[in-house]
Amino acid sequence: MQNTFTEFSTNAILKIGDEELLERYSKAATQPELYTFIRTKDVQAELLVDSIPYTIAPNSVLALTTVQFFQFISGKDLVVYQFNREFYCIKDHDQEVSCAGLLFFGNVHIPIIELNEKENRKLHILHEVFLDELETEDTIQAEMLRMLMARFIIISTRLLKLKAGFVEPSKNIKVDLLREFNMLVEAHFKTEHSVSFYAEKLFKSPKTLSNTFTKLNTSPLHIIHERIVLEAKRLLIYTEKTAKEIAYDVGFEDASHLSRLFKKHTNLSPSDFKKQLKKTV
Repeated sequence: MQNTFTEFSTNAILKIGDEELLERYSKAATQPELYTFIRTKDVQAELLVDSIPYTIAPNSVLALTTVQFFQFISGKDLVVYQFNREFYCIKDHDQEVSCAGLLFFGNVHIPIIELNEKENRKLHILHEVFLDELETEDTIQAEMLRMLMARFIIISTRLLKLKAGFVEPSKNIKVDLLREFNMLVEAHFKTEHSVSFYAEKLFKSPKTLSNTFTKLNTSPLHIIHERIVLEAKRLLIYTEKTAKEIAYDVGFEDASHLSRLFKKHTNLSPSDFKKQLKKTV
C-alpha cells in the first residue's frame, strides 16, 4: 500500500504506506532521499542503519534522516511516512516542533520510541486522519497534510523527551541547548573540531557547555568526535576512499590525527576497520 502526495509548485513529496515503501532499500544499504518515519504495530522489524543491525520492537517509532545508510531487512504491517525538505523543512519549522538535534540529527545513533497502548492509539487515529486527508483534494490539502505531519513530529518528539527523562523545565532548557549544539555540529563537523567554535556560536563559554552537558551524561567534545568517527565509518563502509582521503573529507590535514581519534572510539585504526569489513563480506 502506498499513497503519494506531490505539490508541483514546490516539488514537495509526501509518501504514506506500509513496508512496500521500504522494498527499494532491501537489496543494499542506501541513503534515503526522504526523511523517514517507521512505526511498527504487532510485528517487530529488522533493519541496518550505518551497517549496525537493529531489531525494532512492536509498537515503536523510529526516525531516519537523509544522511544515514539504511537497509530494510524485514517487517510486516508497518506504517511508513516519507517526506522531503520541500514538503516539511525540519530546520525551518523547528520553532514549531522542536525536533532538530533530537529526533533528527541528534547525538544518539537512531532514536527509537516505544509506545504504550494510549500512545499507540493516538498515533493510529492520526494515521487515519492522514489517509482521509490524502483523499480530500482541495486548495488547502497541502496545508492540512503539513499540519498533520507537524502533529506527528511534535508527538514523537514529546515522547522521546519523556522517555529520555527530559520532562522537568530545567532539563528541557538543557536539552534545547543540546539540540542547538547537535545541529551546529551537523553543519560544521567537517571543518570545525573545537568546542570553542560551537560555544561562540551559542553565546556560551566552553566551560558552561561542558558543565551543562555533564548533567546530560555527555560532553561537547565527545559529541563532535562521535560525529566525525560516524562519518569516517560511513565512508569506509560505503565508499572506496582511502583513509587519507577520508581524513581530508572530515577536516584533518594529517591522516594520523583521524587515525588516533578513530582508534580511541573503535579500538581499530581506519585501515584495520576496513580490513575487518572485508572479512565479514
